[in-house]
Amino acid sequence: MTARAHIDFPARVGVWWASDTWSMPEAQKVARDVEALGYGSLFLPETVGKEALTQSAAFLAATDRLVVGTGIANIHVRVPSAAESGARTLTALYPGRFVLGLGVSHGPLVERGLGGTYDKPLATMRSYLDRMAAVPEQVEPGVGRPPRLLAALGPKMIELSGTHADGAHPYLVTPAHTETTREILGPDRWVVSEQAVAIGGDDADQLARAHSHLEVYSGLPNYRNSWLRQGFDESDLVRGGSDRLARALVGMGGAEQAAAAVTAHLDAGADHVVVQVLGAGPTADPRPALTELAAVLGLG
Repeated sequence: MTARAHIDFPARVGVWWASDTWSMPEAQKVARDVEALGYGSLFLPETVGKEALTQSAAFLAATDRLVVGTGIANIHVRVPSAAESGARTLTALYPGRFVLGLGVSHGPLVERGLGGTYDKPLATMRSYLDRMAAVPEQVEPGVGRPPRLLAALGPKMIELSGTHADGAHPYLVTPAHTETTREILGPDRWVVSEQAVAIGGDDADQLARAHSHLEVYSGLPNYRNSWLRQGFDESDLVRGGSDRLARALVGMGGAEQAAAAVTAHLDAGADHVVVQVLGAGPTADPRPALTELAAVLGLG
């Protein structure tokens, strides 16, 4: 097994945030504020909104030390050579500051949303990574392979993230899943876990935000199967998730309780944890909650 890929995280806690409903200049301001608060990264999704590599370039240009990662770039959106060459360019411009997170997405999103074919996710991802590796070295010479993580939930995809990538980016998982991921990957691969948090308001309001967050995911087979593997049962898989599922996956309460949820993943073996603030909707500003959380975590 090769040495671990180089990523210059300035801190062990970062942020996961979707800027799809924000103008890019305003989103860049959020990235600068995230950096100023002491967070070590900004990870961003790619679903039906903005394109991931373009966003990453904008966030990297707007900041000085922040690591920017795709969480995740959808492999059904671009051919492997474009993913690899784009990531190499960002790595050449911002060494140690870009992480290419890749995922197979979900059958309903790929087939209905993109008009594509969703078949054998593990084999599809392995083939995609092999084709990325075949991009010649003369594309951004001297850069080498950019750090890449896989959206890995099941044991076989986690194994692939160790043999064909540089680690895993688990999403909507418990600390126990993070621990399992670490056990499978060993010490020389990155584990960057996501943790959703709901800060502010009373318990009923936080629980409502958690259920709203889980609404779409609870209808996707990949997540449903993942939660069953994590010890939940069919009664937890109602749309929006059961209260038990919501409380297990979302750090609720004050900033202290949210920080404890983050720290649990670090204690379980994560190298880095990215915090997703659940607000009133997609246009909600994550910075007030991130400011509270940064103070408790001792960032900055």
